Amino acid sequence: MLENAAQEPEVTDLADMLIAMGARIEGHGSRRIHVQGVDALHGCEHSVVADRIEAGTFLVAAAASGGAIEVQGARAEHLDAVLDKLRDAGADIHTGADGAIHLHSLGGMALRAQSFRTSEYPGFPTDMQAQFMALNCVAAGASSVTETIFENRFMHVGELARMGARISTDARTAVIDGVPQLSGATVMATDLRASACLVIAALVAEGETRIERIYHLDRGYDRMDEKLRALGADIERIS
Repeated sequence: MLENAAQEPEVTDLADMLIAMGARIEGHGSRRIHVQGVDALHGCEHSVVADRIEAGTFLVAAAASGGAIEVQGARAEHLDAVLDKLRDAGADIHTGADGAIHLHSLGGMALRAQSFRTSEYPGFPTDMQAQFMALNCVAAGASSVTETIFENRFMHVGELARMGARISTDARTAVIDGVPQLSGATVMATDLRASACLVIAALVAEGETRIERIYHLDRGYDRMDEKLRALGADIERIS
């Protein structure tokens, strides 16, 4: 019996695959999961659920920079908290019959900064905190971001400040005052989601931004630079 279990879609997806392989699991998707051991598992065919954080990152990038994007294969119901904040910020979002998420945004100061606090699923995911902070940096108004899941997850704040962002931190809360324009700079990626945050900031900044230590980025995103370039971004990976 697993008590206080994570309820993220990835946990449910794993359980569904294991059940298809012959496992006896009940309660996945809730805080209590019951597992009954079996003698053996067998093979199965299973399509892995879409990466909701990757989908959310591209949606926030498009919203912050302005323009339109269609994210195919994503599950909107897994991104409710993020989509709600994007709509509140001013982005136009709708889902297609094929499951795609369509977003259109004017970007920048046409958006309204949004305050939020991270929490366990289905709340606002901690893995989207840094990316949405980048959006808040160039949106109209002030906002606060409270991190409740991990300690020391504001390491990207100092790097955003190098680009002209106005952010102050106090323990687990960051207060952001939106500015009309960020400026390109040389910045350093400190972790996976901070890397994505800096890429988004670079997309909306005036001038050239150089992001170092992008090996963090490659841990969680497949060819992010190529996908952004296909969307019209002026981005290049330097070996």
